[in-house]
Amino acid sequence: MTAPVSPSLLAPVTQGLVEDYLNQLGKGQPGTFDAMLDGQGQLRPGWQSLLGSLEGLGPEGRYQQHEEIQRLLAENGVIFNMHDETQGRSWRLDPLPWVIEEAQWQVLEAGLTQRSRLLTALYDDIYGARTLFDAGLLPTQELLASPHFLLPCHHSLPSERAPINFHGVDVIQDTQGNWRVMADRLQAPSGTGFALENRILMARALPDMYRNAPLKRLAGFLDLHHRTLIAMAYQHRDNPTLILLTPGPASPRYFEHAYLANYLNIALVEGQDLVIRDTQVWLRTLGGLQPVDVILRHCDDAYCDPLELRGDSQLGVPGLLQAMRAGGVALSNALGVGVLESPALADYLPALCEHLLGEPLLLANADANTQSATAPVFDSYLQRLEPSTINLRCFITRTPVSASTKANLAGEYQVMPGGLAWVGEPGSPSMSSTIVKDVWVTAATPQPHVSQLRQARGPVVATRDGTDLPSRVAEGLFWLGRYGERLDTRARLLREALHRLMEYDQDEIADQLLDELLLALDITTLNEDDEHRLQAPLIGFELKRTALLAQFDDVDPQALQPLFSQLMRNARSVRDHLGDDSWRVVHQLHQRIATFNPSLGASAARRACEGLSAQLAAFFGLCNETMPHHFGWRFMDIGRFLDRVLGLLSLLKLILNAPHTPGLALWEVVLATTDNFTAYRRRYRSELHPAAILDLLLFDETNPRSVGYMLKRIERQMDRLPGSSSPYRNAERRLLIQANAALHLADIDRLSHLADTPAAQDALEQLLDALIEPLSALSEAISQSHFSHVERPRQLVSMEPDA
Repeated sequence: MTAPVSPSLLAPVTQGLVEDYLNQLGKGQPGTFDAMLDGQGQLRPGWQSLLGSLEGLGPEGRYQQHEEIQRLLAENGVIFNMHDETQGRSWRLDPLPWVIEEAQWQVLEAGLTQRSRLLTALYDDIYGARTLFDAGLLPTQELLASPHFLLPCHHSLPSERAPINFHGVDVIQDTQGNWRVMADRLQAPSGTGFALENRILMARALPDMYRNAPLKRLAGFLDLHHRTLIAMAYQHRDNPTLILLTPGPASPRYFEHAYLANYLNIALVEGQDLVIRDTQVWLRTLGGLQPVDVILRHCDDAYCDPLELRGDSQLGVPGLLQAMRAGGVALSNALGVGVLESPALADYLPALCEHLLGEPLLLANADANTQSATAPVFDSYLQRLEPSTINLRCFITRTPVSASTKANLAGEYQVMPGGLAWVGEPGSPSMSSTIVKDVWVTAATPQPHVSQLRQARGPVVATRDGTDLPSRVAEGLFWLGRYGERLDTRARLLREALHRLMEYDQDEIADQLLDELLLALDITTLNEDDEHRLQAPLIGFELKRTALLAQFDDVDPQALQPLFSQLMRNARSVRDHLGDDSWRVVHQLHQRIATFNPSLGASAARRACEGLSAQLAAFFGLCNETMPHHFGWRFMDIGRFLDRVLGLLSLLKLILNAPHTPGLALWEVVLATTDNFTAYRRRYRSELHPAAILDLLLFDETNPRSVGYMLKRIERQMDRLPGSSSPYRNAERRLLIQANAALHLADIDRLSHLADTPAAQDALEQLLDALIEPLSALSEAISQSHFSHVERPRQLVSMEPDA
């Protein structure tokens, strides 16, 4: 065992930090335990090198390191309540890890694996023979009255299955340094993803210190957990289908669900993505229903099956308990484990351990008055170490056991060499804390790096088309494309309107253009409290200015912030399908939108719109460059260009019905809004010809902003969607053919006289209507064909005549 180290051996600045910390603890105060200093004020093993690394950074370096960690946390989206923009918040990751020496950890490790074995045996009895109730070894009244005791789970687990495959345990160290259990987490043990992210961020922020530190790595534990899940599969042994069941983006831990699913390389699904048929669980994918072998669930017991458990649940899958009962799917963990989390069991565990395992209980539960040990937290602003009380969530996984092996169902368990630590009073929820810490368990020598990419252990079926993509994910990508394009179109129109606002009263045509752009933006009211409808032409500079800048607030559902919220909602629902660089741009967009408010001046607001459009282009550009071009990407592309073409057609129709008749100047605005001004000027110099503009915007298939190009692109993507090989044309194909026919059959000679004859204007309006009608219906048709999975009725009662 490594001997303690005197602080006097540290560099002067670090020595001063430790002396100050010791003073805060109270020199010579008996009955206290600290993670860094022993009772004689000596540094415990592992802390000297860590403090030395911080010393080497210097005050400025330590501050920069702190800022870098927080920046990475924000960029990666590590926040709670991600679905709610107003309440989402992020942690602060302490740059000083919690170091636990190996000898201390071994004591905790032995107690944790014993606890998993004990609770496994306890579950088998509670939902099986129930001998412990008869023997008086359980608090019968409390358990049977608990909402977590689920009677339908009695005998629901096949005999060869273990109920607990993953176990979370919240612990503290008391003032004597002994480990105490605060709570068991079995229904949906969360925190592994956060613990892994904390470790990765620490490695990026302190690469030299992390690389050389003799600490145990985490990746091997996640690899073991993945192999355990694979071994649980009943069928499809070569390539079992594993999924992570999440409550969805509304869950405060959705980031972790997406992160963990991506790390384990398993599909992230919601209850609506699954269906039960003949006691088999099926995943709704673009390629049809796909059988599911193993579910890693992050939904509480009662919400998993609205048919037999909680009937009002919208999160689970009707019939899931029966599928588990029949062996049609394996769950980690089994339904019903929530009863083992009951605090009423705490006093009974010592006797139960002796009775069920024949061993003394190694980890005692904490009582109501237990005081926690302290550990140092680094205050980057005061540049000092402060003693704080820390909670630690540990994680235990069952080692892989063949599905055919029935002996020793308790199996073996292994503990993650680290965990999720947070600052707070003993037993306080992790989500109530604002500071988390990485946990470093020391090792005798530096441990080798473990890649996130695991060595394959069997044959693999190569796939490229994305037919296994859940339909809900494809729909999320589709609407991500639509809202992204909708936000871009509105930002471009606002940019032009603000430009004309800055020229107000200087040019009569510019004033008329501003009125037309206000109509294009559908800005007809000042705010939701103003009952007066501001009819065009709007009167007064201040009214127009206020109405435009109100688009930088969140009152109007079509304003920039609400539109971005819809984009963000869909982006988060498909988080595990977006590349890291793409997500960083989403974070930058979020930061930009957060600065929007009606107090911006016209010039600043115009620049904000320009920056918004540029970042949206960067986001979709990265998606095009980094996402595999499978079905999911195609749906996003269809969504983008469908919304873009509808926006363009609406703008062209507005020109025909412009009440303020600004003439050719309005065509110039259309060119600028669609980013075609340079292309037009290069072809036709400075002269504006409506017929030439129409050719560029309607028929030129080489122009990415033309209707012809966009219809062709949508058609090309739809040709490669699942089901497109059918000899019969589905609804969306017929609608697209209808739109293409209207465009291709347009009388171009007649339209060329747009500036001269009303008949040409009537012809253009008819053409626009003929395009808008089928394209407006295209979105619903695509949803019905690919996202709904409408199923045929099934006969439940025999119709055979009576004998």
